[in-house]
Amino acid sequence: MTTTATPVPASSNRGAHTGSARRDRRPNAPATRRRRAPDWSLVGRIAVLVLAAALTLGPVLWTLSTSLRPPADSLRLPPSFIPWDPDFTSYAQVFKQVDMALLVLNSALVTGLIAVGQMISAALAGYAFAFLKFRGKGALFSLVLATMMVPVQVTIVPVFMLIRGMGLSDTLLALILPAIPTAFGTFLMRQYFLGLPAELAEAAAIDGASPFRIFRSVYAPLAMPGLAIVGILAFNFHWNEFFRPLILTISEQNFTLPLGLVSLQGNMGTGSISVVLAGVVLSMIPALVVFLVGQRSLRDGLTAGAGK
Repeated sequence: MTTTATPVPASSNRGAHTGSARRDRRPNAPATRRRRAPDWSLVGRIAVLVLAAALTLGPVLWTLSTSLRPPADSLRLPPSFIPWDPDFTSYAQVFKQVDMALLVLNSALVTGLIAVGQMISAALAGYAFAFLKFRGKGALFSLVLATMMVPVQVTIVPVFMLIRGMGLSDTLLALILPAIPTAFGTFLMRQYFLGLPAELAEAAAIDGASPFRIFRSVYAPLAMPGLAIVGILAFNFHWNEFFRPLILTISEQNFTLPLGLVSLQGNMGTGSISVVLAGVVLSMIPALVVFLVGQRSLRDGLTAGAGK
């Protein structure tokens, strides 16, 4: 009696040998995986940034939150940072109590002309201090820098006397003309021009170009990132300026937005602080839009000399 062995498929044998070979080649896995040690320096930097962001954005978010609450809930304790039922009546009250269109128009006109004027004056002065040679340049530049240490409260009386002597009292020009010269903008543009190659001016001078033609055709286009910094900083500063308009303007038709919003303080006596904060939120919108539109130019200008 003969017995026949059942043939085993070659594929199964191959799979068995392959599986055993893989098990033999597999390294012994550690019993427990080592956990990666946390980078405490990175954690510390993130914590500092979060704290700085909370301190910076906290008052802004609270202002926005309070402006969206009813006036009766403005001073409720404990305060609620999230308005679950937003109320926009405070914004309507702002437009009823003050002429927002006139205030925004005055502020836009004043800050826009100041920003453009500072860009032009800073570019011309910075170019002169960077490339032109004249007697007393170093002393004059030191005098310009010294004016940065003089607060506006010290010079407001002489400026007021000059404005009154020129017949510009209680006008928008009284706010525009004294603010066009800028020591900081001159210093910034001088340093920016010094970072540009001087060979360009030499080549243009060989071709017969005048100093002003060299500035207008060669260096002014290259200085646009620096001019953007001057313009954006000037706009944001003078948009929120309160002291000079308070001294140099009297009639309400020449009030800028920060000065016109002072009339909303009467609501604080009745507990309607949400109306006041609604006006503050409205006043922040134009400056925020300018910053968002120009942030790329501002970043490029600030980092233009990083690779030099």
